[in-house]
Amino acid sequence: MTEASPQFSELLPPEIIDMIGRLEFRARTAKIGSISGRHSSPHKGFSVEFAEHRQYVTGDDLRNLDWRVFGKSDRYYIKQYIEETNMRATLLVDASGSMAYAGDSAAPLGGKTHLSKFEYARYLAAALTYLLIRQQDAVGLVTFDEAIRTYLRPTAKPSQVRTVLEALSRTAPAGPTRCAATFHEIAERIPSRGLVIIISDLFDDAEAIQNALHHFRYKNHELVLFHLMAEEELTFPFDKFDDFRCLEVESRRLNIDPATIRASYLDRVKRHLKSIELACGQMQADYVPVNTRTPVPEALFSYFSQRR
Repeated sequence: MTEASPQFSELLPPEIIDMIGRLEFRARTAKIGSISGRHSSPHKGFSVEFAEHRQYVTGDDLRNLDWRVFGKSDRYYIKQYIEETNMRATLLVDASGSMAYAGDSAAPLGGKTHLSKFEYARYLAAALTYLLIRQQDAVGLVTFDEAIRTYLRPTAKPSQVRTVLEALSRTAPAGPTRCAATFHEIAERIPSRGLVIIISDLFDDAEAIQNALHHFRYKNHELVLFHLMAEEELTFPFDKFDDFRCLEVESRRLNIDPATIRASYLDRVKRHLKSIELACGQMQADYVPVNTRTPVPEALFSYFSQRR
């Protein structure tokens, strides 16, 4: 494994490295890869897990004949098995302005306190990259706001950890969000079936996001969605009349009394989260709500425990 240089090594602090050693990411659906690995392939070969029988043809290896079937039917059949393959994973990390929000309740990590949503997302992406590359899976990275900023094609080279972490360390959250339109573009650019991991606050129209997520499923990708929110965004604890500044459009400000909008705000947030969760359930995607007050290692361990 390529060691990270000091400028971005902080994205893989010891507490994350130690935890990753106890984890494993297994694909749930068949994947297409280029090297032998631990995930089921849609192609049948002669590996470990039995798939089906097929009739013997001249040239087949006689060692793979099923003699029990021959004894019952007096016909020659070959036992076929599921090949295992490496997985192509693409991490989609939201780098829009709203991801810069850092609430007072965010959990510390790596010597930092009050992580912004984007800093939290970088730790998640770094940990998942390290884990997947350690498994000899291919990993790619897309950072985006209203358009694609960075696009790294998946590769299983150990040096990809360094490449991904460098790209994450160079990225700062800014600009407006256009999740849905960007997801459609990414779905068309990612080749073959694979794993798509989205890390975002999903500040966009819920129905448009649902349609975009279905695009990934239409392309036969397995989908994992880390829906990242700060505690303050979920509970709206503010009580003083004040200016609320938009992190995506600099000139947009609202001078409001939080008490007058709290109930309406919380209702809209609840409906938004529920609609995304239901959409993920319908397409058998993993929906992982994450509150930034939860330590990153704890959030990862909780997800993998449930996935198993």
